[in-house]
Amino acid sequence: MTEHLKGSASAPEEVWDIVIKPSKGNTPDLALVWRYRDLIWMFFKRDFTTFYKQTVLGPAWYIIQPSLTALTYYVVFGKIANLSTDGLPPFLFYMSGTIIWSYFSVCLANNSDVFSKNSNLFGKVYFPRLVVPVSVAMSGLVAFAIQFLLLLTVSIGLKIANPDLVLSYWFLLLTPLVLLYIAVLGIGAGLVVSALTVRFRDLVYAVGFMTQLWMYATPIVYPFSQIPERYHWFYYINPMTTPVQTFRWALFDAPALPLGPYLANLAVTVAITLCGLALFSRAEANAMDTV
Repeated sequence: MTEHLKGSASAPEEVWDIVIKPSKGNTPDLALVWRYRDLIWMFFKRDFTTFYKQTVLGPAWYIIQPSLTALTYYVVFGKIANLSTDGLPPFLFYMSGTIIWSYFSVCLANNSDVFSKNSNLFGKVYFPRLVVPVSVAMSGLVAFAIQFLLLLTVSIGLKIANPDLVLSYWFLLLTPLVLLYIAVLGIGAGLVVSALTVRFRDLVYAVGFMTQLWMYATPIVYPFSQIPERYHWFYYINPMTTPVQTFRWALFDAPALPLGPYLANLAVTVAITLCGLALFSRAEANAMDTV
């Protein structure tokens, strides 16, 4: 018996290639997320194929939804409320704001309950949890691309009918930067909400309402030029002000913003993103025990 115990004690320890430990840092390991880029691509394809898999019209909803929304805004805010569109054709004005906001709202809403939506997967398989929010942002780009092509088609048609309509080529350079900015902001804000919903479940139900209020606090259905100067400070801290105005300026040469809002919005976006990464990193260590 003694010899058996001695033999067991001298047995070599098992060696593992990867040891999974709870995250103790304030931010996720972004290098590790990059190593799982194939998984990001797989989640991206899954989201795209399953979202419209059992629908009759399929991806056509990407065109129907923003078109009907823009027409509704045209009737309510253009005809009834008689709001200015800075000289742009109303449909182009509302459509451009709608597709920009739609991409942001998708990133925010679909990332606001990452832990509860993927609890079964997170509880069985290890991978960096930040992979899911990144794939959500990529999936939203498909809808934006289809809607953007619709906007360009309508713009070119109106340009042919009305040669005075200005179409700028700056969008070729600035649109990718605007989308990157919105993706980072949407992921960051979504991570904040997702981390908080681990303890405060009511936030899941408040996200839609908060997003709607945020939209009306952004120059989507009205131009920035119509905002009284005493309220400009609010739009300096609203990080969605500059991407909407920049997109319209890059495509239709709409009035550009001064430098102040750009710097202020960028600072707010960086703060939200860093806060989201820190909260998400802390929450993922024990999220599966509380979700």
